[in-house]
Amino acid sequence: MVDKQSTSFMRSLCMGDIEEDVLLPFPEMPAKDAETLRQVVASLAQLLGPKEKDFRAWDVAGELPAPFLEELKQFGLFGLVVPEEFGGFGFGSTAYSRALQEVSRYDGSVAATIGAHQSIGMRGLLLFGTPEQKRRWLPKLATGEMVAAFCLTEPGAGSDAAAVKTSAVRDGDSYVLNGNKLWITNGGLASFFTVFAKTGKPEERGKLTAFIVTRDMPGVSTGPHEDKMGLRASSTAAVFLDNVRVGVDHLLGEEGKGFKVGMRILNNGRTGLGGGCIGGMKRMVELATRQAKGRVQFGQPISDFGLIKQKVGHMVVETYAAESVVDLVAGLIDQGYEDYAVEAAISKVFATEALWRTTDEALQVAGGNGYMREFPYERALRDCRIFRIWEGTNDILRLFIALTAMNDVGAQLADLASSLKGVLADPIKGFGVLSDYARRRASLATNVGRGKGAFTRLHPALRDSAEVFEDATRDLATAADRTLRKHGKRIVEFQFATRRLADIMIDLFVLAAVLSRVDSAVKRLGVEKSVREREILDVFAGQVSRPVKSNFGKIDDNDDELIKHLADDAFEQERFDWDNL
Repeated sequence: MVDKQSTSFMRSLCMGDIEEDVLLPFPEMPAKDAETLRQVVASLAQLLGPKEKDFRAWDVAGELPAPFLEELKQFGLFGLVVPEEFGGFGFGSTAYSRALQEVSRYDGSVAATIGAHQSIGMRGLLLFGTPEQKRRWLPKLATGEMVAAFCLTEPGAGSDAAAVKTSAVRDGDSYVLNGNKLWITNGGLASFFTVFAKTGKPEERGKLTAFIVTRDMPGVSTGPHEDKMGLRASSTAAVFLDNVRVGVDHLLGEEGKGFKVGMRILNNGRTGLGGGCIGGMKRMVELATRQAKGRVQFGQPISDFGLIKQKVGHMVVETYAAESVVDLVAGLIDQGYEDYAVEAAISKVFATEALWRTTDEALQVAGGNGYMREFPYERALRDCRIFRIWEGTNDILRLFIALTAMNDVGAQLADLASSLKGVLADPIKGFGVLSDYARRRASLATNVGRGKGAFTRLHPALRDSAEVFEDATRDLATAADRTLRKHGKRIVEFQFATRRLADIMIDLFVLAAVLSRVDSAVKRLGVEKSVREREILDVFAGQVSRPVKSNFGKIDDNDDELIKHLADDAFEQERFDWDNL
């Protein structure tokens, strides 16, 4: 039986092991959630379906009207994840992600408002709140009487959360908070803020603590609505804390443990953002197919042209893949797995980038119409651009994904080094560790898929794609080992190398999710009735195989230093240095 407290599919995969118990069968939404969700989806169609022109007007105006926000609250959309005992729907991660998927099919600003409230704004209260804190605030958050916001980012602390300057100084039974938070989604609407402040010495990095701050506290204020590129109707504002006195009963978690609180909130809430991405992608597929069928060029609809079919076909594959990986991560959370940070980060990176590609291609299919504000494409493109920056930039998440794997491989190599020293002192113990490592290396080198390095439970019809995954798994384990041996403790300085490893890991986990989902489809429907799912798998496996081999080949043979030289020259000149005039 798999240990749900300590098992991570991707961390195991970097060691060459395929944890089938984590992957199979593909998770299903709990029946209770599914029934309630169907009712929510039907209500959303009635509420949001007729409002396309309104969404366009609100985007221009840069605001969601108060009466419309009240409608959202009346429909219960601010209480999707709040337990039923506190007046919410009590959705798990899978149902919540699916609900946000539906909202995002209509408008990104609406999805951002609901999502920021529940994915991150109140998530700390759900995960770390005391029983008294939950009784006090969750009922008001469920009804939308209180709107929540997540306050971590500062002018000098974006991805570098340890650089937070907002301070919290203990004064008796209270803390006094001072600082400014930047670009806070729902900032102008919120009356409940999850705030991160430094409780250590001013010169120390880190030592953050999470607090519940409410708007009615003296010293809490917000700035004007930010004029943004996209999601313009959602509220984004700065939050100012001027000698705000917060009682100890407002702590979320333990003092000094705020960094872990923040990361847990972001990891746990990533399926909400992922669901939003999937809803946007499905909407783009709908728009692109209708546009292509209705537009005639050269005497035939452009849907007949091969290049248009190629665009739409890839849009379908990427939408299926994104939905598979987001649903798999949501399923892991719902099943009680605790070590899913790497998988959640992968789902965020892939879904946000797939949404960007899909939206861009849908606009291209629409041609000139796509560029006009009368149509939804350009708004969708503007709206989704932030997703690769939100909740941890994809660049930083790639480093996190790779370095987490490196940490496990490094620990193994450290054990190996220790055993080399201990061979003379304890030959039997030292030989045991050396033998285990040698067997793993030999298995990878000989490409023999045995034991945990191969699938044993997938349907035989998926054998070809399974072999692509198994081969790439050996490449991944070898790449992690070789990369760490090459760079050692300085690996953090070699970000080109870590990105390659991260990209391999991203491709493989998404392929694993697709394999799992298609396996369930084949076993449920049969081989003949699951032909389209198998075609999606075959296409995606081919897409994964090529970049994995390319990234593996560039571990030792690459142009990394040349690229860095050119960048350094540009930094020095602060311009393009080869203007021919």
